[in-house]
Amino acid sequence: MNLEKSTQVFAEAKEVIPGGVNSPVRSFRSVGGVPPFIDGGKAAKIYDIDGNEYIDYVLSYGPLLLGHAHPVVTEAIQKAAEKGTSYGAPTAAEVELAKLVLKFMPSMDMVRMVNSGTEATMSALRLARAYTGRDCIVKFIGCYHGHHDSLLVKAGSGAVTLGVPDSPGVPAAVAGTTITVPFNDEAALEKVFVERGSEIAGVILEPTPGNMGLVPPKEGFLEFIQSLTKKYGALFICDEVMSGFRAAQGGSQSLFDIDPDITCLGKVIGAGLPVAAYGGKKEIMQMVSPAGPMYQAGTLSGNPLAMAAGIAALNYILDNDVCARVESMTAILTGGLQKIADKYGVPVQIHRLGSMFTVFFSDKPVTDFDSACACDLEAFKIYFHTMLENGVYLPPSQFETNFVSLAHGPEEIEKTLAAAEKAFKAVAEKK
Repeated sequence: MNLEKSTQVFAEAKEVIPGGVNSPVRSFRSVGGVPPFIDGGKAAKIYDIDGNEYIDYVLSYGPLLLGHAHPVVTEAIQKAAEKGTSYGAPTAAEVELAKLVLKFMPSMDMVRMVNSGTEATMSALRLARAYTGRDCIVKFIGCYHGHHDSLLVKAGSGAVTLGVPDSPGVPAAVAGTTITVPFNDEAALEKVFVERGSEIAGVILEPTPGNMGLVPPKEGFLEFIQSLTKKYGALFICDEVMSGFRAAQGGSQSLFDIDPDITCLGKVIGAGLPVAAYGGKKEIMQMVSPAGPMYQAGTLSGNPLAMAAGIAALNYILDNDVCARVESMTAILTGGLQKIADKYGVPVQIHRLGSMFTVFFSDKPVTDFDSACACDLEAFKIYFHTMLENGVYLPPSQFETNFVSLAHGPEEIEKTLAAAEKAFKAVAEKK
Protein backbone atom coordinates (compact mmCIF):
# COMPACT_ATOMS: atom_id res chain seq x y z
CA MET A 1 0.00 0.00 0.00
CA ASN A 2 1.50 3.30 -1.11
CA LEU A 3 1.33 6.13 1.49
CA GLU A 4 4.03 8.37 0.02
CA LYS A 5 1.92 11.54 -0.03
CA SER A 6 0.40 10.83 3.41
CA THR A 7 3.89 10.32 4.85
CA GLN A 8 5.02 13.66 3.45
CA VAL A 9 1.96 15.55 4.69
CA PHE A 10 2.19 13.89 8.12
CA ALA A 11 5.80 15.12 8.44
CA GLU A 12 4.67 18.63 7.52
CA ALA A 13 1.73 18.41 9.91
CA LYS A 14 3.98 17.58 12.86
CA GLU A 15 5.75 20.90 12.34
CA VAL A 16 2.56 22.97 12.71
CA ILE A 17 0.07 20.76 14.64
CA PRO A 18 0.93 18.97 17.93
CA GLY A 19 1.62 15.35 17.01
CA GLY A 20 0.52 16.12 13.47
CA VAL A 21 -3.18 15.63 14.22
CA ASN A 22 -6.06 17.55 15.73
CA SER A 23 -7.29 14.62 17.84
CA PRO A 24 -4.85 12.15 19.43
CA VAL A 25 -6.07 8.73 18.25
CA ARG A 26 -5.70 9.81 14.60
CA SER A 27 -1.92 9.74 14.99
CA PHE A 28 -1.77 5.90 14.90
CA ARG A 29 0.52 6.08 17.90
CA SER A 30 -0.86 2.92 19.53
CA VAL A 31 -0.69 0.81 16.37
CA GLY A 32 2.34 2.35 14.68
CA GLY A 33 2.76 3.52 11.12
CA VAL A 34 1.60 6.55 9.20
CA PRO A 35 -2.07 7.53 9.16
CA PRO A 36 -3.59 7.84 5.69
CA PHE A 37 -4.61 11.45 5.06
CA ILE A 38 -8.15 11.39 3.73
CA ASP A 39 -9.15 13.22 0.58
CA GLY A 40 -12.86 12.36 0.54
CA GLY A 41 -15.60 9.86 1.23
CA LYS A 42 -18.67 8.46 -0.51
CA ALA A 43 -21.21 5.99 0.86
CA ALA A 44 -19.29 3.30 2.81
CA LYS A 45 -15.83 4.23 1.52
CA ILE A 46 -13.10 6.80 2.06
CA TYR A 47 -10.20 7.69 -0.22
CA ASP A 48 -6.79 8.97 0.83
CA ILE A 49 -4.50 11.45 -0.93
CA ASP A 50 -2.41 8.57 -2.29
CA GLY A 51 -5.41 7.15 -4.13
CA ASN A 52 -6.07 4.21 -1.78
CA GLU A 53 -9.68 3.13 -1.20
CA TYR A 54 -10.98 1.82 2.13
CA ILE A 55 -14.25 0.46 3.46
CA ASP A 56 -14.77 2.74 6.44
CA TYR A 57 -15.76 1.51 9.92
CA VAL A 58 -14.72 4.71 11.70
CA LEU A 59 -17.38 6.88 10.06
CA SER A 60 -16.09 9.96 11.87
CA TYR A 61 -16.44 7.93 15.12
CA GLY A 62 -20.16 7.41 14.70
CA PRO A 63 -22.02 10.36 13.17
CA LEU A 64 -22.32 9.00 9.65
CA LEU A 65 -25.16 6.54 10.16
CA LEU A 66 -26.25 7.17 6.55
CA GLY A 67 -22.70 6.90 5.19
CA HIS A 68 -20.45 9.52 3.63
CA ALA A 69 -21.94 12.37 1.60
CA HIS A 70 -25.49 11.03 1.64
CA PRO A 71 -27.41 13.20 -0.84
CA VAL A 72 -30.24 14.03 1.57
CA VAL A 73 -27.66 15.54 3.95
CA THR A 74 -25.39 17.26 1.42
CA GLU A 75 -28.35 18.84 -0.37
CA ALA A 76 -29.71 20.19 2.93
CA ILE A 77 -26.32 21.70 3.79
CA GLN A 78 -25.94 23.27 0.36
CA LYS A 79 -29.38 24.90 0.52
CA ALA A 80 -28.69 26.25 4.02
CA ALA A 81 -25.25 27.56 3.00
CA GLU A 82 -26.75 29.57 0.16
CA LYS A 83 -28.56 31.67 2.79
CA GLY A 84 -25.51 32.16 5.02
CA THR A 85 -23.32 30.18 7.39
CA SER A 86 -24.00 31.74 10.80
CA TYR A 87 -26.20 34.48 12.24
CA GLY A 88 -25.72 34.65 16.00
CA ALA A 89 -29.51 34.86 16.14
CA PRO A 90 -32.29 32.29 16.56
CA THR A 91 -33.70 30.35 13.59
CA ALA A 92 -36.78 28.19 13.09
CA ALA A 93 -34.48 25.28 12.18
CA GLU A 94 -33.26 25.13 15.79
CA VAL A 95 -36.83 24.60 16.96
CA GLU A 96 -37.47 21.97 14.29
CA LEU A 97 -34.39 19.93 15.23
CA ALA A 98 -35.19 20.26 18.94
CA LYS A 99 -38.67 18.82 18.35
CA LEU A 100 -37.21 15.95 16.34
CA VAL A 101 -34.73 15.09 19.08
CA LEU A 102 -37.47 15.08 21.71
CA LYS A 103 -39.53 12.75 19.51
CA PHE A 104 -36.68 10.22 19.53
CA MET A 105 -35.87 10.66 23.25
CA PRO A 106 -38.99 10.56 25.47
CA SER A 107 -36.92 11.12 28.64
CA MET A 108 -36.17 14.66 27.44
CA ASP A 109 -38.74 17.45 27.86
CA MET A 110 -36.43 20.25 26.73
CA VAL A 111 -33.09 20.39 24.90
CA ARG A 112 -30.25 22.88 24.41
CA MET A 113 -28.05 22.70 21.30
CA VAL A 114 -24.26 22.98 21.63
CA ASN A 115 -21.30 22.27 19.35
CA SER A 116 -19.62 19.11 20.64
CA GLY A 117 -20.07 16.14 22.93
CA THR A 118 -17.51 17.64 25.30
CA GLU A 119 -19.60 20.81 25.51
CA ALA A 120 -22.76 18.78 26.12
CA THR A 121 -21.34 16.77 29.03
CA MET A 122 -19.59 19.80 30.53
CA SER A 123 -22.89 21.69 30.52
CA ALA A 124 -24.79 18.69 31.92
CA LEU A 125 -22.44 18.53 34.91
CA ARG A 126 -22.78 22.25 35.57
CA LEU A 127 -26.55 21.86 35.39
CA ALA A 128 -26.52 18.92 37.82
CA ARG A 129 -24.46 20.92 40.28
CA ALA A 130 -26.68 23.98 39.90
CA TYR A 131 -29.88 21.98 40.36
CA THR A 132 -28.74 19.97 43.38
CA GLY A 133 -26.45 22.51 45.05
CA ARG A 134 -23.80 19.80 45.36
CA ASP A 135 -20.25 19.63 43.95
CA CYS A 136 -19.28 16.00 43.39
CA ILE A 137 -19.81 13.88 40.28
CA VAL A 138 -19.47 10.10 40.01
CA LYS A 139 -18.04 8.68 36.78
CA PHE A 140 -17.00 5.19 35.76
CA ILE A 141 -13.42 4.19 35.02
CA GLY A 142 -12.90 3.82 31.28
CA CYS A 143 -15.86 5.97 30.27
CA TYR A 144 -14.87 9.01 28.24
CA HIS A 145 -17.10 12.08 28.34
CA GLY A 146 -14.94 14.67 26.62
CA HIS A 147 -11.76 16.49 27.52
CA HIS A 148 -12.99 19.02 30.09
CA ASP A 149 -11.33 19.05 33.50
CA SER A 150 -14.07 17.46 35.58
CA LEU A 151 -14.24 14.31 33.47
CA LEU A 152 -10.71 13.77 32.18
CA VAL A 153 -10.14 11.47 35.13
CA LYS A 154 -9.78 7.71 34.55
CA ALA A 155 -11.01 8.29 31.01
CA GLY A 156 -11.08 5.77 28.20
CA SER A 157 -10.49 5.91 24.47
CA GLY A 158 -7.67 8.21 23.35
CA ALA A 159 -6.49 8.82 26.88
CA VAL A 160 -5.96 5.08 27.40
CA THR A 161 -4.43 4.63 23.96
CA LEU A 162 -1.83 7.30 24.67
CA GLY A 163 -1.06 6.10 28.19
CA VAL A 164 -2.32 9.22 29.98
CA PRO A 165 -5.66 8.32 31.60
CA ASP A 166 -5.20 11.29 33.94
CA SER A 167 -4.14 14.35 31.97
CA PRO A 168 -1.60 16.90 33.22
CA GLY A 169 -3.19 20.32 33.44
CA VAL A 170 -6.26 19.18 35.35
CA PRO A 171 -6.24 21.03 38.71
CA ALA A 172 -6.22 18.74 41.73
CA ALA A 173 -9.10 20.72 43.23
CA VAL A 174 -11.25 20.04 40.19
CA ALA A 175 -10.29 16.37 39.92
CA GLY A 176 -11.08 16.06 43.63
CA THR A 177 -14.78 16.61 42.92
CA THR A 178 -14.85 13.62 40.57
CA ILE A 179 -15.34 10.21 42.19
CA THR A 180 -14.40 7.23 40.01
CA VAL A 181 -15.93 3.77 40.26
CA PRO A 182 -15.34 0.59 38.19
CA PHE A 183 -18.02 0.03 35.55
CA ASN A 184 -20.49 -2.78 36.31
CA ASP A 185 -19.56 -2.74 40.03
CA GLU A 186 -22.75 -2.18 42.06
CA ALA A 187 -21.06 -2.70 45.42
CA ALA A 188 -18.41 -0.04 44.77
CA LEU A 189 -21.02 2.46 43.61
CA GLU A 190 -23.26 1.86 46.62
CA LYS A 191 -20.28 2.26 48.97
CA VAL A 192 -19.54 5.67 47.45
CA PHE A 193 -23.13 6.80 47.99
CA VAL A 194 -23.24 5.50 51.56
CA GLU A 195 -20.08 7.45 52.38
CA ARG A 196 -20.64 10.63 50.33
CA GLY A 197 -24.22 10.61 49.09
CA SER A 198 -25.02 14.10 50.38
CA GLU A 199 -22.14 15.55 48.30
CA ILE A 200 -23.02 13.89 44.98
CA ALA A 201 -24.76 16.03 42.36
CA GLY A 202 -25.02 13.27 39.78
CA VAL A 203 -23.75 10.09 38.21
CA ILE A 204 -22.65 10.31 34.57
CA LEU A 205 -22.04 7.28 32.41
CA GLU A 206 -22.19 5.92 28.92
CA PRO A 207 -25.05 3.46 29.46
CA THR A 208 -23.30 1.21 26.94
CA PRO A 209 -19.65 2.37 27.06
CA GLY A 210 -17.85 2.65 23.75
CA ASN A 211 -14.62 4.29 24.83
CA MET A 212 -12.88 1.26 26.28
CA GLY A 213 -14.22 -0.65 23.35
CA LEU A 214 -17.91 -1.54 23.43
CA VAL A 215 -18.75 -2.97 26.87
CA PRO A 216 -22.38 -3.76 27.77
CA PRO A 217 -23.79 -3.21 31.26
CA LYS A 218 -24.52 -6.22 33.40
CA GLU A 219 -28.17 -7.11 33.79
CA GLY A 220 -29.84 -4.70 36.21
CA PHE A 221 -26.81 -2.37 36.51
CA LEU A 222 -28.40 0.66 34.89
CA GLU A 223 -31.61 0.20 36.85
CA PHE A 224 -29.52 0.01 40.03
CA ILE A 225 -27.87 3.35 39.24
CA GLN A 226 -31.25 4.93 38.56
CA SER A 227 -32.69 3.75 41.87
CA LEU A 228 -29.58 4.79 43.83
CA THR A 229 -29.55 8.33 42.42
CA LYS A 230 -33.24 8.75 43.25
CA LYS A 231 -32.68 7.50 46.77
CA TYR A 232 -29.91 10.03 47.44
CA GLY A 233 -31.33 12.97 45.48
CA ALA A 234 -28.62 12.93 42.80
CA LEU A 235 -29.21 13.19 39.05
CA PHE A 236 -28.81 10.32 36.60
CA ILE A 237 -26.94 11.59 33.51
CA CYS A 238 -26.73 9.41 30.40
CA ASP A 239 -24.01 10.26 27.91
CA GLU A 240 -25.50 8.96 24.67
CA VAL A 241 -23.25 11.05 22.44
CA MET A 242 -22.05 7.80 20.89
CA SER A 243 -24.92 5.39 21.54
CA GLY A 244 -27.77 7.72 20.59
CA PHE A 245 -29.32 6.32 17.36
CA ARG A 246 -26.52 3.75 17.28
CA ALA A 247 -27.53 1.35 20.06
CA ALA A 248 -31.12 1.77 18.89
CA GLN A 249 -33.30 4.48 17.41
CA GLY A 250 -34.11 5.73 20.91
CA GLY A 251 -30.59 5.20 22.24
CA SER A 252 -29.43 2.75 24.88
CA GLN A 253 -31.99 4.13 27.31
CA SER A 254 -34.77 2.74 25.13
CA LEU A 255 -33.19 -0.72 25.12
CA PHE A 256 -32.75 -0.88 28.89
CA ASP A 257 -35.96 0.99 29.77
CA ILE A 258 -34.30 3.63 31.93
CA ASP A 259 -35.40 7.23 32.43
CA PRO A 260 -32.39 9.52 32.94
CA ASP A 261 -32.74 13.03 34.36
CA ILE A 262 -30.34 14.46 31.76
CA THR A 263 -29.23 13.02 28.42
CA CYS A 264 -26.29 14.14 26.28
CA LEU A 265 -26.43 13.60 22.53
CA GLY A 266 -24.13 14.31 19.59
CA LYS A 267 -22.64 12.52 16.60
CA VAL A 268 -25.69 11.39 14.61
CA ILE A 269 -27.85 14.45 15.35
CA GLY A 270 -25.43 16.52 13.27
CA ALA A 271 -24.89 13.93 10.51
CA GLY A 272 -21.17 14.75 10.54
CA LEU A 273 -21.33 18.46 11.34
CA PRO A 274 -20.27 19.85 14.74
CA VAL A 275 -23.45 19.69 16.81
CA ALA A 276 -24.45 18.11 20.10
CA ALA A 277 -27.12 18.65 22.72
CA TYR A 278 -28.06 18.13 26.34
CA GLY A 279 -31.60 17.90 27.62
CA GLY A 280 -33.83 16.42 30.25
CA LYS A 281 -36.71 17.02 32.61
CA LYS A 282 -38.34 20.43 32.28
CA GLU A 283 -37.87 21.50 35.89
CA ILE A 284 -34.13 20.76 35.57
CA MET A 285 -33.69 22.40 32.15
CA GLN A 286 -35.47 25.53 33.35
CA MET A 287 -32.33 26.19 35.40
CA VAL A 288 -30.45 26.98 32.14
CA SER A 289 -29.96 30.64 31.19
CA PRO A 290 -31.87 32.70 30.15
CA ALA A 291 -34.76 30.77 31.73
CA GLY A 292 -32.73 30.25 34.91
CA PRO A 293 -29.48 31.15 36.66
CA MET A 294 -27.09 28.49 35.26
CA TYR A 295 -25.09 30.19 32.52
CA GLN A 296 -24.17 28.40 29.32
CA ALA A 297 -23.79 29.98 25.89
CA GLY A 298 -22.25 29.48 22.46
CA THR A 299 -21.99 31.79 19.45
CA LEU A 300 -22.16 28.88 17.01
CA SER A 301 -24.71 26.80 18.94
CA GLY A 302 -27.64 26.03 16.66
CA ASN A 303 -25.54 26.79 13.58
CA PRO A 304 -27.87 26.79 10.53
CA LEU A 305 -25.74 24.36 8.50
CA ALA A 306 -25.60 21.88 11.38
CA MET A 307 -29.33 22.23 12.03
CA ALA A 308 -30.12 21.58 8.37
CA ALA A 309 -27.93 18.48 8.30
CA GLY A 310 -29.45 17.16 11.53
CA ILE A 311 -33.04 17.73 10.41
CA ALA A 312 -32.44 15.99 7.09
CA ALA A 313 -30.66 13.01 8.70
CA LEU A 314 -33.11 12.44 11.55
CA ASN A 315 -36.16 12.67 9.28
CA TYR A 316 -34.57 10.17 6.92
CA ILE A 317 -33.74 7.84 9.82
CA LEU A 318 -37.30 8.08 11.12
CA ASP A 319 -38.96 7.50 7.75
CA ASN A 320 -36.77 4.65 6.52
CA ASP A 321 -36.29 2.38 9.56
CA VAL A 322 -32.56 3.03 9.22
CA CYS A 323 -31.45 1.88 12.68
CA ALA A 324 -33.01 -1.58 12.33
CA ARG A 325 -31.64 -2.00 8.80
CA VAL A 326 -28.09 -1.11 9.80
CA GLU A 327 -28.28 -3.31 12.91
CA SER A 328 -29.17 -6.28 10.72
CA MET A 329 -26.11 -5.76 8.52
CA THR A 330 -23.90 -5.30 11.59
CA ALA A 331 -25.08 -8.63 12.98
CA ILE A 332 -24.16 -10.37 9.72
CA LEU A 333 -20.69 -8.81 9.81
CA THR A 334 -19.92 -9.66 13.45
CA GLY A 335 -21.20 -13.21 13.00
CA GLY A 336 -18.83 -13.63 10.07
CA LEU A 337 -15.90 -12.19 12.02
CA GLN A 338 -16.52 -14.64 14.87
CA LYS A 339 -16.57 -17.62 12.50
CA ILE A 340 -13.25 -16.60 10.94
CA ALA A 341 -11.60 -16.03 14.33
CA ASP A 342 -12.78 -19.46 15.46
CA LYS A 343 -11.48 -21.02 12.25
CA TYR A 344 -7.95 -19.81 12.99
CA GLY A 345 -8.13 -20.39 16.74
CA VAL A 346 -7.78 -16.72 17.60
CA PRO A 347 -9.46 -15.98 20.94
CA VAL A 348 -11.71 -12.93 20.65
CA GLN A 349 -14.68 -11.43 22.42
CA ILE A 350 -16.90 -9.72 19.86
CA HIS A 351 -19.38 -7.28 21.37
CA ARG A 352 -22.19 -5.82 19.25
CA LEU A 353 -24.97 -3.40 20.07
CA GLY A 354 -27.11 -1.96 17.31
CA SER A 355 -24.73 -0.68 14.62
CA MET A 356 -21.63 -0.64 16.87
CA PHE A 357 -19.14 -3.43 17.56
CA THR A 358 -15.70 -4.16 19.01
CA VAL A 359 -13.39 -7.12 18.44
CA PHE A 360 -11.51 -7.66 21.71
CA PHE A 361 -8.43 -9.87 21.45
CA SER A 362 -8.95 -11.75 24.70
CA ASP A 363 -9.86 -15.25 25.83
CA LYS A 364 -11.74 -13.85 28.84
CA PRO A 365 -14.96 -11.84 29.11
CA VAL A 366 -14.54 -8.06 28.84
CA THR A 367 -16.78 -6.38 31.39
CA ASP A 368 -14.89 -3.27 32.52
CA PHE A 369 -11.80 -1.13 32.02
CA ASP A 370 -9.35 -3.58 33.61
CA SER A 371 -10.50 -6.53 31.48
CA ALA A 372 -10.37 -4.35 28.37
CA CYS A 373 -6.79 -3.35 29.19
CA ALA A 374 -5.86 -7.03 29.55
CA CYS A 375 -6.48 -7.64 25.83
CA ASP A 376 -3.66 -8.69 23.50
CA LEU A 377 -2.65 -5.35 22.01
CA GLU A 378 0.01 -6.88 19.78
CA ALA A 379 -2.60 -9.13 18.19
CA PHE A 380 -4.79 -6.08 17.62
CA LYS A 381 -1.93 -4.27 15.84
CA ILE A 382 -1.46 -7.18 13.43
CA TYR A 383 -5.21 -7.37 12.82
CA PHE A 384 -5.49 -3.61 12.31
CA HIS A 385 -2.64 -3.26 9.83
CA THR A 386 -3.61 -6.35 7.84
CA MET A 387 -7.15 -5.02 7.51
CA LEU A 388 -5.81 -1.60 6.47
CA GLU A 389 -3.51 -3.10 3.85
CA ASN A 390 -6.50 -4.97 2.45
CA GLY A 391 -8.69 -1.90 2.15
CA VAL A 392 -10.56 -1.85 5.47
CA TYR A 393 -10.25 1.24 7.67
CA LEU A 394 -10.80 0.53 11.39
CA PRO A 395 -10.35 2.75 14.45
CA PRO A 396 -6.60 2.64 15.25
CA SER A 397 -7.03 1.47 18.85
CA GLN A 398 -8.25 -1.60 20.70
CA PHE A 399 -10.17 0.80 22.94
CA GLU A 400 -12.46 2.21 20.27
CA THR A 401 -15.77 1.11 18.79
CA ASN A 402 -16.41 0.29 15.14
CA PHE A 403 -19.44 1.66 13.30
CA VAL A 404 -21.53 0.45 10.37
CA SER A 405 -23.64 2.67 8.11
CA LEU A 406 -26.66 2.29 5.87
CA ALA A 407 -24.23 2.34 2.93
CA HIS A 408 -22.54 -0.88 4.06
CA GLY A 409 -24.23 -3.53 1.94
CA PRO A 410 -23.53 -7.20 1.14
CA GLU A 411 -20.62 -6.30 -1.15
CA GLU A 412 -18.84 -4.28 1.55
CA ILE A 413 -19.45 -6.99 4.15
CA GLU A 414 -18.10 -9.68 1.82
CA LYS A 415 -14.93 -7.67 1.12
CA THR A 416 -14.48 -6.94 4.83
CA LEU A 417 -14.73 -10.62 5.72
CA ALA A 418 -12.24 -11.48 2.97
CA ALA A 419 -9.81 -9.02 4.56
CA ALA A 420 -10.56 -10.48 8.00
CA GLU A 421 -9.65 -13.95 6.70
CA LYS A 422 -6.13 -12.64 6.03
CA ALA A 423 -6.01 -10.65 9.27
CA PHE A 424 -6.96 -13.46 11.65
CA LYS A 425 -4.65 -15.84 9.78
CA ALA A 426 -1.81 -13.34 10.27
CA VAL A 427 -2.59 -13.11 13.99
CA ALA A 428 -2.63 -16.89 14.32
CA GLU A 429 0.72 -17.24 12.53
CA LYS A 430 2.36 -14.74 14.89
CA LYS A 431 1.33 -16.71 17.98
